[in-house]
Amino acid sequence: SNNNPYTLFGATLARDEEQNLWSTPHDVTHTEADDDRVLYNMIVVRNQLDKDSEEWQKLNYDIYTLRQTRKEVRSRWKHILEDLGFQKEADSLLSVTKLSIISDSQNMSKARDILLKLSEETNIFPTSWELSERYLFVVDRLIALDAADEFFRMASAAYPKRPGGDRLDEAPRALQS
Repeated sequence: SNNNPYTLFGATLARDEEQNLWSTPHDVTHTEADDDRVLYNMIVVRNQLDKDSEEWQKLNYDIYTLRQTRKEVRSRWKHILEDLGFQKEADSLLSVTKLSIISDSQNMSKARDILLKLSEETNIFPTSWELSERYLFVVDRLIALDAADEFFRMASAAYPKRPGGDRLDEAPRALQS
């Protein structure tokens, strides 16, 4: 039999509570991006282990920690969006599915630059975080709304880069491997 978890991953895969790929059970906004596959693979491996084993407990903790980190990052973005005046639109601006598209292909380069700048010059993401394609779509939406520069300014003020990091930086680095 083929033990490669990627062979099980696909658009037709039935999604249940344990196969959630973003943050909370029944979250339909997940994508099938690389960072989601890391989490999915961890879940597949964990589900093949004996629940009483130390390895199962460690993987379960790592899965929980990764989901909590993702929730915290999303919460930071939502907080800034609400401060920008998008109280009613924040959730929809952050909603990214596999059907989401970039509004203007000419914005792609600018969106990547802003996302990289957010990663390098703010603490909105944990240090060990690999940039998620999900937030590229969000930045694209902010560019279309002419709010990307203001979002960056507010993120810089609310989450300035600090040497030594914050509690998000304490997430196990093994999660990204």
